[in-house]
Amino acid sequence: MAAIEQADRWRRLNPLGSAGPVFIDGAGSRLVSFASNDYLGLASHPAVVTAAVTALERFGAGATSSRLIVGDRTVHHDLEDHLAAWRGTQAALVFPTGYQANLAVLSTLGAGARIVSDELNHASIIDGARLSRAEVRVYRHGDVDHARAMMAGAPGRVLVVTDSVFSMDGDVAPLGDLSLLCAEQRALLVVDDAHAVLPLPELDPGALSLRVGTLSKTLGSQGGYVTGPRRWMDLLVNLGRSFIFTTGLAPAAAAAALAGIEVVRSDEGATLLSRLRANIDRVADGHPSPIVPVVLGEEAAALAASARLRDHGFLVPAIRPPTVAVGSSRLRVSLSAVHDERDVEALGQALAALGGERGGDEAAPTTFPDRVSSDRVSSVPRSGSL
Repeated sequence: MAAIEQADRWRRLNPLGSAGPVFIDGAGSRLVSFASNDYLGLASHPAVVTAAVTALERFGAGATSSRLIVGDRTVHHDLEDHLAAWRGTQAALVFPTGYQANLAVLSTLGAGARIVSDELNHASIIDGARLSRAEVRVYRHGDVDHARAMMAGAPGRVLVVTDSVFSMDGDVAPLGDLSLLCAEQRALLVVDDAHAVLPLPELDPGALSLRVGTLSKTLGSQGGYVTGPRRWMDLLVNLGRSFIFTTGLAPAAAAAALAGIEVVRSDEGATLLSRLRANIDRVADGHPSPIVPVVLGEEAAALAASARLRDHGFLVPAIRPPTVAVGSSRLRVSLSAVHDERDVEALGQALAALGGERGGDEAAPTTFPDRVSSDRVSSVPRSGSL
């Protein structure tokens, strides 16, 4: 604890009193959040909220037990059926969190295998690989040739795992090439789609794959899921410790996610995706995801920039070690379909003005362009890598 405090990395919680993206802070000032993962704004969507309230009244506040005891509800199965249909797979399995979904997949299917993991994968992937006690090889970020080299000589099964959209960099994995590699090598590809809201490259049809996702980002609810062949979902029910030994997903969260899927697959969902795409382009034209990093380098620079933006009415978090590597601290701008375009344009102006104020600091970019270039995305491995 003392070491963390001395390094000025002691974190504190920041309670907010309402739903986003616009908050009123303790001083009564308007604060626009560019920090949320609620990419389509469904956490406050009337249909999603109503579904949660209805389920709350029918099923109660919690599942009360593991799903293998008395925590299983019809709404869980309805949600799993809709997730499988949405993702085009045989079956799905839902978890209380996306973190637990990754733990179950990797600790169960990775046992006895070689796990080949992108160096910038999420902490839940890192922890799941560790729990599997598998042989773990780490390949350079997005480097398919290096992944191939890490697969070579494996004595048995190989499992390749990657985020599809990387949460701190906002870039997209080379999914087509990775899936082709796995098809050639007869390896299992596990893709974490937690931050995938915009269309992504298709996987090679010959690849054997599982997709992990969350209910808390695109769908605006809470929880996680896995989709894939039914026999593997059945295996996770029987061997996935983070599924077996925990209370089931709250029925209200399941119902909210189910309503979220219905919105996403509707004409309204297409409109929301179009609005999200437009808001991303206002900040970083052509960037592949709603996550736009502005890499500043030193922690003090990122903290100061975040504080200055808050003075302008924008909540944009400073991301620093251990979440990212030393020397790659950044602002993480997160766009939503429900951001007002005037607020998005104002943020771009504030970023540009902030860059001008920084002037001659050579330790970090000296300007913030009106549109943040995607070449600011850092390829430096995070300190939490495997």
